[in-house]
Amino acid sequence: MSGEGVVNDEDRARAIVQSLGEPVIVLDRERRLVAASPSAAVALGDPLPGRRVAEEVGGALVLFVGELPELSAYEELRAGFTAAVSHELRTPLARLLVLLESASLPGADVGVLLEQAHQEVEQARELIDDVLFLGELETGREIVSLGRTRALPVVREVAAAYAERAAHSEVSIEVEGGEVVELPLRPRMLRVVVENLIANAIRYAGPGAACRIAVSSFDGSPMLTVADDGAGVGAEDLPRLFERFYRADTARSSRGTGLGLAIVKHIVTSAGGTVEASGAPGRGLTISCRFAA
Repeated sequence: MSGEGVVNDEDRARAIVQSLGEPVIVLDRERRLVAASPSAAVALGDPLPGRRVAEEVGGALVLFVGELPELSAYEELRAGFTAAVSHELRTPLARLLVLLESASLPGADVGVLLEQAHQEVEQARELIDDVLFLGELETGREIVSLGRTRALPVVREVAAAYAERAAHSEVSIEVEGGEVVELPLRPRMLRVVVENLIANAIRYAGPGAACRIAVSSFDGSPMLTVADDGAGVGAEDLPRLFERFYRADTARSSRGTGLGLAIVKHIVTSAGGTVEASGAPGRGLTISCRFAA
């Protein structure tokens, strides 16, 4: 690779890692530091470019530039995705460690702490499951569209399964629509879409909100719409809701994996459909999935 190519790679690497919240370092073929994310710079102590660095620095993700082929856009995305997954997994694991250490203290309510620890394990498990499932979708190992499925029976089944969870969060669920409307999704894929959309409403709409799931046909095109009248999101957040791990400011403390809507979008678009989000603060959120006739 020419010297100019290395410089370009290094400039691009610096720009990428500076935007990451996770500890990521970039080395050249001599293991000299090219760039470090802010958290990795703290772990390094001396983040001066050119210094030699071991491949293991506080669990940081290590990338190389130099003799390796030029990074493709996909590889850059994968690196960022890996760093994001690492961050999302560290959060429940760190809380789990604190809970287990607290359980050994005198006077600790072990039962309560163990229940909280169990919830953290479930959080990590859900994240891993979602990451693996999204990976299967993106590599084509999961067939999304195979025939058509009558939507309303599946929607009712999922809504019934989430009824207790919704009641606990003080969110009501309503289902309506045409009995004969079919969507171009396998039953399992339709179930995954509805589960993630209902879970999203329960998690973010807020107490007292109503969630309405509707199956309809508009100009011959079948649609699935999930709308709530809860907290809503700002206009600046709407275009990013379907990004992996993105959470609006009001949802930062959520226990969700941050992948639910990304999974919904991938399934819908893989079936030739489109998905859109609309809403405003205090006026709820509506997610509409439209498919070809």
